[in-house]
Order: sequence, then structure tokens, then C-alpha cells
Amino acid sequence: MTRTVLITGAAGGIGAATARRMAASGWSVALLDLDDRVDEVAAEIKSAGGRALAFVGDVTSENDWNDALEQVHVGLGPVDALVSNALATDRVALHEMTLASWQRQLDVNLTGTFLGVRACLADLRRDRRGSIVLVSSVHANFGLPAVPAYAATKAGLTGLTRQLATEYGGEVRVNCLLPGPVLTAQWDGISDADRAASAAQTATGRLGQPDEVAAPIEFLLGDQASFITGTTLVVDGGWSITKNSA
Repeated sequence: MTRTVLITGAAGGIGAATARRMAASGWSVALLDLDDRVDEVAAEIKSAGGRALAFVGDVTSENDWNDALEQVHVGLGPVDALVSNALATDRVALHEMTLASWQRQLDVNLTGTFLGVRACLADLRRDRRGSIVLVSSVHANFGLPAVPAYAATKAGLTGLTRQLATEYGGEVRVNCLLPGPVLTAQWDGISDADRAASAAQTATGRLGQPDEVAAPIEFLLGDQASFITGTTLVVDGGWSITKNSA
């Protein structure tokens, strides 16, 4: 029986790569994003023989979640797995950040995850095989300039992971992924020199690709990870273990 995964932030980057990988492995895929390019990702999956439904919606809207779940149930069946990957970030120091910017990042990154888990939870608990992956960031563990709200929300996701894994232990596995410098739209506008400098800060000497994050997400969602829950997995090419010193 085909299982269904719902992925947010699926119009590009890690979300789209995860959708393609899960579909190629035989999963039905529901894709949710505010960006209407999510339709193109779904069309690509279907043209390759996969099953996919796309929804243009806002993860901060309860109504959009309800509408998406209703359509998923009709088109694909109940949700077996959830990947919460949608994000918002503004690069600005805290003393220059507006309350609206701070709140928007909390709403998308943290409250959007809460709403998604709550919306899908009945499906995920129904056969005691449900699985959730929350996509956080190495920013959860390391201080970097000009991302105070983003870092706070990504750290919040690691705590939420442990709480959910405890709360729903025998029914739903919940794990958290912490990507490092991975080439997504977040790197648009970053100069080649700055990209090279960031790559040099990793043990592997390069930036990652979205599919290199999608692969461990697929593992955590699947039955091979059946005894793994409440963990945080860093996928950063060794960025977080490498420091330079004279």
C-alpha cells in the first residue's frame, strides 16, 4: 500500500528535492508552498510516473491546512509522514529588526510547524507508524550575525522535536534535521567569493546540495529508522566541527 508524505516549503530547494526523492521511492507526495512553482514540481513528479498533489497555501493559516488535508484525503489518502520545511528569514541585526519581521519568522518557522503537526496528527497516529521530520538549521546551535529570529525559531524546533517524540512516543516518530551550508535559494545574491569562503569552513571543503539533505530525510521517515526518534541529525559537511585558529 502506497504511503503518503506531506512536505511544506516544497517549491524548491530541500523541500522539492525531498519530494522528488520520496516519489522516486514509491511514496505519494503532497506539496505545500506559498510559491506557485510548487505546481511545477508536482507536474515533474507526475510526468516521471509518480503520484503528487500540489497546494498553494500558507503554513501559518489554519484554514489552508484544513483545505490541504481535505484535498490530500480525497486525492492520496491519509498522511503517513510530514516534513515541516517552510521557512522565513530576514537578515538584520536584532536592534534594527521590526516586530513585524520578528513575528513573521516565528509564525512561519515555528507556529507553521505547530499547525502542520496538529493538522496531520490524527492521520499520523492512526496505525502507530507515523513519522515527522522537522527541518531546523545549524543556526540552532551556533551564533551567526544578523539572524536572531531565524536562530531562535530553529532552536525552538529542536526542543519541539524532543517534546513531540516524548508526547507521541509509541505512535509517531519525530526527528529533526539541521542542515548547514546547502545551496538553496537562501544563497541567491551571495558572491562567489563569499560562497568559497563558506565552503572553506566545512570539513569537506564544499557547499552541500539539496538532495544531500533529502536523502537523510527519506531515511528518517522510513521503516529503516523505526527505532530512531527525538534525535537531531546535523547534515553540514562538517561545518560545525571545523574551526580555524592560528
